[in-house]
Amino acid sequence: METANAVLFTDPIASLLGSWSADITVGSVMLRILLSLILGAVIGWERSNKRHSAGLRTFMLSFLIGTLAAILDSCLFRNRNGNGFFLLSAGVIIGASIIAVHSMFYSSRNQIKGLTTAVGLWVSVVIGITLGIGCYTVAVAAYAAFLCILFWFPPLEAAFNNRSNHFEVHLELTSSVRLQDFVTVIRRLGLKIDEIEQNPAYIGSGLSVYSISISVGSEMLKKYKTHAEIIEALKSLDYVYHIEEMRG
Repeated sequence: METANAVLFTDPIASLLGSWSADITVGSVMLRILLSLILGAVIGWERSNKRHSAGLRTFMLSFLIGTLAAILDSCLFRNRNGNGFFLLSAGVIIGASIIAVHSMFYSSRNQIKGLTTAVGLWVSVVIGITLGIGCYTVAVAAYAAFLCILFWFPPLEAAFNNRSNHFEVHLELTSSVRLQDFVTVIRRLGLKIDEIEQNPAYIGSGLSVYSISISVGSEMLKKYKTHAEIIEALKSLDYVYHIEEMRG
């Protein structure tokens, strides 16, 4: 009876750098910490440049704490001759998940804000852990995918969303009595209102503010009109103080 031999993963980047980078040495620890700070700084710069709540220092710390937890777990694992679990890394991932959830909030326009940043913090910790255990290639590949999603996917996502059959708008009317007029115009344009919700944050401001979910029912609109063009047409109504599409 043949016994299958376990195939150990050999990290290509570690092989290129030398055996010292794969083991827990002073040099490898310093390299992993330095890389975590650099990777975190790039993501943090992108987030802060777009004025998100979590910026440069937050993402650098997220990468760093993941890397340090993995390094310490690796040391404990080796000192116990392979008997043990990566408890610190698991705890850091759970803690990052809790922080990520609490970093999300509802804006005054009933939009969930900070969702991408929250998930980004969680992903940063996981990549930091991957880097900390010496899986440089996996960490670099995951980081490259992370950068692509943050930098290059938003324009593509916006293009697809602008042509979807459903969208939500933030609407400010000069008077609540004009809501019926707005609904009438929407229906004449071949649009369907799925839901209307008044925004209580603007009570007493003199404006009537609503969050409205709209479906594009007309085949002509589906073919030729984007959300931006529809909203631009609605802006011309004299009783519309402000209107814009709500995005996550």
